[in-house]
Amino acid sequence: MPRWWRCMLDVLVVGAGPAGLAVALGAARAGLDTLVCERRAGPIDKACGEGLMPAAVRALADLGVDPPGHEIRGIAYRRGPLTARAEFRSGPGRGVRRTCLQAELRAAVDRAGIPVLDHRVAEVRQQADRVVVDGMGARYLVGADGLHSAIRRAAGIAVRPAALHRWGLRRHYAVAPETDFVEVHWADHAEAYVTPVSADTIGVAILSSERVPFDSQLANFPELARRLTTPVSEVRGAGPLRQRVRGRVTGRILLVGDAAGYVDALTGEGVAVSLAAASELVRCLRTGRPENYERAWSRVSRRSRLITSGLLWARRSPVVARAVVPTARRLPAVFGAAVNQLAG
Repeated sequence: MPRWWRCMLDVLVVGAGPAGLAVALGAARAGLDTLVCERRAGPIDKACGEGLMPAAVRALADLGVDPPGHEIRGIAYRRGPLTARAEFRSGPGRGVRRTCLQAELRAAVDRAGIPVLDHRVAEVRQQADRVVVDGMGARYLVGADGLHSAIRRAAGIAVRPAALHRWGLRRHYAVAPETDFVEVHWADHAEAYVTPVSADTIGVAILSSERVPFDSQLANFPELARRLTTPVSEVRGAGPLRQRVRGRVTGRILLVGDAAGYVDALTGEGVAVSLAAASELVRCLRTGRPENYERAWSRVSRRSRLITSGLLWARRSPVVARAVVPTARRLPAVFGAAVNQLAG
Protein backbone atom coordinates (compact mmCIF):
# COMPACT_ATOMS: atom_id res chain seq x y z
CA MET A 1 0.00 0.00 0.00
CA PRO A 2 1.47 3.41 -0.94
CA ARG A 3 2.49 5.60 2.01
CA TRP A 4 -0.12 8.28 1.23
CA TRP A 5 -2.91 5.83 2.02
CA ARG A 6 -1.31 5.03 5.38
CA CYS A 7 -0.60 8.52 6.71
CA MET A 8 -2.09 11.98 6.85
CA LEU A 9 -1.00 14.26 4.01
CA ASP A 10 -0.68 17.98 4.46
CA VAL A 11 -2.01 18.88 1.00
CA LEU A 12 -3.87 16.80 -1.58
CA VAL A 13 -4.15 18.56 -4.94
CA VAL A 14 -6.72 17.32 -7.46
CA GLY A 15 -5.78 18.41 -10.98
CA ALA A 16 -2.33 18.46 -12.60
CA GLY A 17 -2.70 21.53 -14.80
CA PRO A 18 -0.52 24.62 -14.28
CA ALA A 19 -2.45 25.84 -11.22
CA GLY A 20 -2.42 22.48 -9.47
CA LEU A 21 1.25 21.79 -10.17
CA ALA A 22 2.18 25.31 -9.04
CA VAL A 23 0.39 24.68 -5.73
CA ALA A 24 2.18 21.34 -5.38
CA LEU A 25 5.60 22.90 -6.03
CA GLY A 26 4.96 25.75 -3.61
CA ALA A 27 3.58 23.47 -0.92
CA ALA A 28 6.52 21.08 -1.17
CA ARG A 29 8.96 24.00 -0.93
CA ALA A 30 7.13 25.07 2.24
CA GLY A 31 7.79 21.65 3.74
CA LEU A 32 4.23 20.37 3.33
CA ASP A 33 3.74 16.70 2.47
CA THR A 34 1.93 16.90 -0.87
CA LEU A 35 0.28 14.55 -3.34
CA VAL A 36 -1.32 15.32 -6.72
CA CYS A 37 -4.20 13.32 -8.21
CA GLU A 38 -4.92 13.56 -11.95
CA ARG A 39 -7.60 11.58 -13.76
CA ARG A 40 -6.22 12.17 -17.28
CA ALA A 41 -3.43 9.84 -18.39
CA GLY A 42 -0.70 11.04 -20.73
CA PRO A 43 0.08 14.60 -21.90
CA ILE A 44 -2.46 17.20 -20.80
CA ASP A 45 -3.53 19.77 -23.38
CA LYS A 46 -6.13 22.52 -23.26
CA ALA A 47 -7.73 24.94 -25.71
CA CYS A 48 -6.08 28.21 -24.76
CA GLY A 49 -4.34 31.16 -26.40
CA GLU A 50 -0.91 30.04 -25.10
CA GLY A 51 0.45 33.55 -24.62
CA LEU A 52 2.14 33.94 -21.22
CA MET A 53 2.13 37.47 -19.85
CA PRO A 54 5.39 38.79 -18.35
CA ALA A 55 4.04 38.17 -14.83
CA ALA A 56 3.46 34.51 -15.71
CA VAL A 57 6.99 34.14 -17.09
CA ARG A 58 8.40 35.56 -13.84
CA ALA A 59 6.17 33.37 -11.66
CA LEU A 60 7.28 30.27 -13.55
CA ALA A 61 10.92 31.27 -13.15
CA ASP A 62 10.34 31.55 -9.39
CA LEU A 63 9.18 27.92 -9.51
CA GLY A 64 12.29 26.88 -11.46
CA VAL A 65 10.35 26.46 -14.71
CA ASP A 66 11.56 27.96 -18.01
CA PRO A 67 9.45 26.55 -20.87
CA PRO A 68 10.66 26.91 -24.48
CA GLY A 69 8.67 29.17 -26.75
CA HIS A 70 8.67 32.42 -28.71
CA GLU A 71 9.28 35.82 -27.13
CA ILE A 72 6.26 38.15 -27.12
CA ARG A 73 6.82 41.92 -26.94
CA GLY A 74 3.22 43.03 -26.56
CA ILE A 75 -0.40 42.90 -27.73
CA ALA A 76 -1.83 44.12 -31.04
CA TYR A 77 -5.56 44.63 -31.65
CA ARG A 78 -6.60 44.40 -35.29
CA ARG A 79 -9.80 44.99 -37.24
CA GLY A 80 -9.55 45.22 -41.02
CA PRO A 81 -6.80 47.73 -41.91
CA LEU A 82 -6.65 49.18 -38.39
CA THR A 83 -4.07 48.06 -35.83
CA ALA A 84 -3.37 49.26 -32.28
CA ARG A 85 -0.19 48.01 -30.55
CA ALA A 86 1.04 48.16 -26.98
CA GLU A 87 4.44 46.90 -25.83
CA PHE A 88 5.03 45.28 -22.46
CA ARG A 89 7.01 47.55 -20.13
CA SER A 90 7.97 44.95 -17.53
CA GLY A 91 9.82 42.57 -19.86
CA PRO A 92 8.76 40.12 -22.55
CA GLY A 93 6.01 37.55 -22.40
CA ARG A 94 6.30 34.19 -24.11
CA GLY A 95 4.22 32.12 -26.49
CA VAL A 96 4.36 28.51 -25.26
CA ARG A 97 2.56 25.41 -26.48
CA ARG A 98 0.34 24.24 -23.65
CA THR A 99 1.81 20.76 -23.87
CA CYS A 100 5.32 22.24 -23.44
CA LEU A 101 4.25 24.25 -20.41
CA GLN A 102 2.63 21.17 -18.93
CA ALA A 103 5.71 19.02 -19.55
CA GLU A 104 8.06 21.56 -17.94
CA LEU A 105 5.88 21.92 -14.84
CA ARG A 106 5.51 18.15 -14.53
CA ALA A 107 9.29 17.73 -14.82
CA ALA A 108 9.76 20.23 -11.99
CA VAL A 109 7.25 18.32 -9.85
CA ASP A 110 9.06 15.05 -10.56
CA ARG A 111 12.43 16.61 -9.66
CA ALA A 112 10.92 17.78 -6.38
CA GLY A 113 9.85 14.21 -5.60
CA ILE A 114 6.14 15.06 -5.45
CA PRO A 115 4.05 11.98 -6.30
CA VAL A 116 1.40 12.31 -9.01
CA LEU A 117 -1.25 9.62 -8.77
CA ASP A 118 -3.30 8.52 -11.79
CA HIS A 119 -6.64 8.58 -10.02
CA ARG A 120 -10.19 9.83 -10.58
CA VAL A 121 -11.66 11.10 -7.32
CA ALA A 122 -14.97 9.49 -6.41
CA GLU A 123 -15.73 10.47 -2.79
CA VAL A 124 -14.90 13.56 -0.75
CA ARG A 125 -15.73 13.76 2.96
CA GLN A 126 -14.79 16.79 5.03
CA GLN A 127 -14.18 16.38 8.76
CA ALA A 128 -13.19 18.84 11.47
CA ASP A 129 -9.45 18.20 11.16
CA ARG A 130 -9.10 16.69 7.69
CA VAL A 131 -10.58 15.92 4.30
CA VAL A 132 -10.87 12.27 3.30
CA VAL A 133 -10.67 11.60 -0.44
CA ASP A 134 -11.31 7.99 -1.43
CA GLY A 135 -9.71 6.83 1.82
CA MET A 136 -6.76 9.24 1.66
CA GLY A 137 -6.59 11.76 4.49
CA ALA A 138 -5.22 15.28 4.09
CA ARG A 139 -5.26 18.42 6.21
CA TYR A 140 -6.27 20.38 3.10
CA LEU A 141 -7.78 19.53 -0.28
CA VAL A 142 -7.08 21.81 -3.25
CA GLY A 143 -9.42 21.61 -6.23
CA ALA A 144 -7.49 22.54 -9.37
CA ASP A 145 -9.56 20.47 -11.76
CA GLY A 146 -10.73 23.04 -14.26
CA LEU A 147 -13.80 24.98 -15.40
CA HIS A 148 -16.27 22.22 -14.54
CA SER A 149 -14.60 21.17 -11.31
CA ALA A 150 -15.76 17.94 -9.68
CA ILE A 151 -14.17 19.03 -6.38
CA ARG A 152 -16.22 22.24 -6.51
CA ARG A 153 -19.41 20.20 -6.89
CA ALA A 154 -18.40 17.76 -4.14
CA ALA A 155 -17.74 20.68 -1.78
CA GLY A 156 -21.19 22.10 -2.50
CA ILE A 157 -19.85 25.42 -3.81
CA ALA A 158 -22.49 26.90 -6.08
CA VAL A 159 -22.00 28.38 -9.55
CA ARG A 160 -24.34 31.23 -10.48
CA PRO A 161 -25.84 31.29 -13.99
CA ALA A 162 -23.91 33.40 -16.50
CA ALA A 163 -25.65 35.99 -18.66
CA LEU A 164 -23.36 35.34 -21.62
CA HIS A 165 -21.97 31.99 -22.72
CA ARG A 166 -18.76 31.90 -24.72
CA TRP A 167 -16.65 29.04 -26.07
CA GLY A 168 -13.05 28.74 -27.19
CA LEU A 169 -11.45 26.75 -30.04
CA ARG A 170 -7.74 26.42 -30.85
CA ARG A 171 -5.58 24.98 -33.64
CA HIS A 172 -1.87 25.33 -34.59
CA TYR A 173 -0.47 26.05 -38.04
CA ALA A 174 2.96 25.58 -39.62
CA VAL A 175 3.29 29.30 -40.34
CA ALA A 176 6.24 31.51 -39.40
CA PRO A 177 5.09 34.36 -37.11
CA GLU A 178 4.75 37.71 -38.86
CA THR A 179 5.29 39.59 -35.61
CA ASP A 180 6.41 39.06 -32.02
CA PHE A 181 3.11 40.47 -30.74
CA VAL A 182 0.00 38.47 -29.87
CA GLU A 183 -2.52 39.60 -32.49
CA VAL A 184 -6.16 39.90 -31.44
CA HIS A 185 -8.42 40.12 -34.49
CA TRP A 186 -11.89 41.51 -33.75
CA ALA A 187 -15.05 40.57 -35.65
CA ASP A 188 -18.67 41.32 -34.75
CA HIS A 189 -19.24 38.19 -32.65
CA ALA A 190 -15.78 36.69 -32.12
CA GLU A 191 -12.09 37.35 -31.56
CA ALA A 192 -9.17 35.40 -33.03
CA TYR A 193 -5.91 35.27 -31.09
CA VAL A 194 -2.74 34.60 -33.07
CA THR A 195 0.19 33.63 -30.83
CA PRO A 196 3.71 32.81 -32.02
CA VAL A 197 4.82 29.66 -30.16
CA SER A 198 7.99 28.86 -32.14
CA ALA A 199 9.97 30.09 -35.13
CA ASP A 200 7.73 28.13 -37.49
CA THR A 201 4.42 27.68 -35.65
CA ILE A 202 1.55 29.89 -34.57
CA GLY A 203 -1.49 29.06 -32.49
CA VAL A 204 -4.89 30.41 -33.48
CA ALA A 205 -7.55 30.53 -30.76
CA ILE A 206 -11.07 31.79 -31.46
CA LEU A 207 -13.47 32.95 -28.77
CA SER A 208 -17.13 33.36 -29.63
CA SER A 209 -20.66 33.31 -28.27
CA GLU A 210 -21.64 31.21 -31.31
CA ARG A 211 -21.02 27.50 -30.84
CA VAL A 212 -20.04 26.50 -34.38
CA PRO A 213 -17.02 24.61 -35.85
CA PHE A 214 -13.55 26.15 -36.07
CA ASP A 215 -13.58 26.63 -39.86
CA SER A 216 -16.94 28.39 -39.67
CA GLN A 217 -15.53 30.70 -37.00
CA LEU A 218 -12.40 31.34 -39.06
CA ALA A 219 -14.55 32.56 -41.95
CA ASN A 220 -15.24 35.68 -39.86
CA PHE A 221 -11.56 36.60 -40.31
CA PRO A 222 -10.86 36.35 -44.07
CA GLU A 223 -7.51 38.18 -43.96
CA LEU A 224 -6.26 35.87 -41.23
CA ALA A 225 -7.64 32.77 -42.96
CA ARG A 226 -5.62 33.56 -46.09
CA ARG A 227 -2.40 33.42 -44.03
CA LEU A 228 -3.08 29.96 -42.65
CA THR A 229 -1.82 26.96 -44.59
CA THR A 230 -0.94 23.65 -42.96
CA PRO A 231 -2.61 22.79 -39.65
CA VAL A 232 -0.32 20.86 -37.31
CA SER A 233 -2.73 20.07 -34.50
CA GLU A 234 -6.31 19.01 -34.02
CA VAL A 235 -8.96 21.49 -32.98
CA ARG A 236 -9.47 21.60 -29.23
CA GLY A 237 -12.40 23.30 -27.53
CA ALA A 238 -13.44 24.58 -24.10
CA GLY A 239 -16.49 26.16 -22.57
CA PRO A 240 -18.78 27.59 -21.60
CA LEU A 241 -16.05 29.84 -20.22
CA ARG A 242 -17.87 31.98 -17.64
CA GLN A 243 -17.95 30.31 -14.20
CA ARG A 244 -19.43 32.60 -11.54
CA VAL A 245 -18.32 30.74 -8.42
CA ARG A 246 -19.82 31.86 -5.10
CA GLY A 247 -16.68 31.15 -3.07
CA ARG A 248 -13.24 29.61 -3.13
CA VAL A 249 -13.01 28.20 0.39
CA THR A 250 -15.24 25.94 2.41
CA GLY A 251 -13.60 24.58 5.53
CA ARG A 252 -10.47 22.72 4.45
CA ILE A 253 -11.30 22.66 0.75
CA LEU A 254 -9.88 25.41 -1.47
CA LEU A 255 -10.21 26.11 -5.20
CA VAL A 256 -7.56 27.46 -7.56
CA GLY A 257 -7.17 28.05 -11.30
CA ASP A 258 -10.27 27.82 -13.48
CA ALA A 259 -12.07 25.88 -10.74
CA ALA A 260 -12.01 29.01 -8.57
CA GLY A 261 -14.06 31.01 -11.07
CA TYR A 262 -13.50 32.34 -14.56
CA VAL A 263 -14.64 35.40 -16.46
CA ASP A 264 -13.29 34.93 -19.99
CA ALA A 265 -10.08 34.28 -21.93
CA LEU A 266 -10.45 37.62 -23.72
CA THR A 267 -7.50 39.30 -22.00
CA GLY A 268 -5.21 36.26 -22.09
CA GLU A 269 -3.74 36.41 -18.59
CA GLY A 270 -5.45 33.35 -17.07
CA VAL A 271 -2.20 31.50 -16.36
CA ALA A 272 -0.66 34.55 -14.68
CA VAL A 273 -3.67 34.94 -12.37
CA SER A 274 -3.70 31.21 -11.60
CA LEU A 275 0.00 31.23 -10.66
CA ALA A 276 -0.45 34.28 -8.44
CA ALA A 277 -3.45 32.68 -6.73
CA ALA A 278 -1.53 29.41 -6.28
CA SER A 279 1.23 31.30 -4.47
CA GLU A 280 -1.30 32.99 -2.18
CA LEU A 281 -3.04 29.69 -1.48
CA VAL A 282 0.22 28.08 -0.38
CA ARG A 283 0.97 31.07 1.88
CA CYS A 284 -2.43 30.68 3.56
CA LEU A 285 -1.91 26.94 4.12
CA ARG A 286 1.63 27.43 5.40
CA THR A 287 0.33 29.82 8.05
CA GLY A 288 -2.64 27.62 8.89
CA ARG A 289 -5.15 30.28 7.79
CA PRO A 290 -7.06 28.83 4.81
CA GLU A 291 -9.92 31.30 5.43
CA ASN A 292 -7.61 34.13 4.33
CA TYR A 293 -7.37 32.72 0.82
CA GLU A 294 -10.75 34.11 -0.26
CA ARG A 295 -9.61 37.68 0.23
CA ALA A 296 -6.18 36.95 -1.27
CA TRP A 297 -7.74 35.43 -4.39
CA SER A 298 -10.00 38.44 -4.77
CA ARG A 299 -7.02 40.79 -4.52
CA VAL A 300 -4.76 39.06 -7.06
CA SER A 301 -7.58 38.54 -9.57
CA ARG A 302 -9.44 41.86 -9.17
CA ARG A 303 -7.68 43.81 -11.92
CA SER A 304 -8.09 41.00 -14.43
CA ARG A 305 -11.76 40.50 -13.56
CA LEU A 306 -12.59 44.19 -13.90
CA ILE A 307 -10.84 44.70 -17.25
CA THR A 308 -12.15 41.44 -18.69
CA SER A 309 -15.70 42.20 -17.56
CA GLY A 310 -15.48 45.63 -19.18
CA LEU A 311 -14.38 44.17 -22.51
CA LEU A 312 -17.13 41.55 -22.30
CA TRP A 313 -19.65 44.34 -21.80
CA ALA A 314 -18.33 45.94 -25.01
CA ARG A 315 -18.46 42.58 -26.78
CA ARG A 316 -22.20 42.20 -26.15
CA SER A 317 -23.00 45.05 -28.57
CA PRO A 318 -21.69 44.71 -32.15
CA VAL A 319 -21.75 48.51 -32.46
CA VAL A 320 -19.60 48.98 -29.35
CA ALA A 321 -17.36 46.05 -30.29
CA ARG A 322 -16.63 47.66 -33.67
CA ALA A 323 -15.33 50.72 -31.81
CA VAL A 324 -12.79 48.83 -29.65
CA VAL A 325 -9.90 48.79 -32.12
CA PRO A 326 -10.45 52.34 -33.49
CA THR A 327 -10.62 53.64 -29.92
CA ALA A 328 -7.46 51.77 -28.90
CA ARG A 329 -5.72 53.24 -31.94
CA ARG A 330 -6.88 56.80 -31.15
CA LEU A 331 -5.91 56.49 -27.48
CA PRO A 332 -2.59 54.59 -27.49
CA ALA A 333 -1.66 55.70 -23.96
CA VAL A 334 -4.93 54.34 -22.55
CA PHE A 335 -4.59 51.11 -24.52
CA GLY A 336 -0.98 50.71 -23.40
CA ALA A 337 -1.90 51.33 -19.77
CA ALA A 338 -4.64 48.67 -19.88
CA VAL A 339 -2.34 46.11 -21.52
CA ASN A 340 0.38 46.73 -18.94
CA GLN A 341 -2.07 46.52 -16.06
CA LEU A 342 -2.76 42.96 -17.24
CA ALA A 343 0.88 42.18 -18.10
CA GLY A 344 1.97 42.69 -14.50
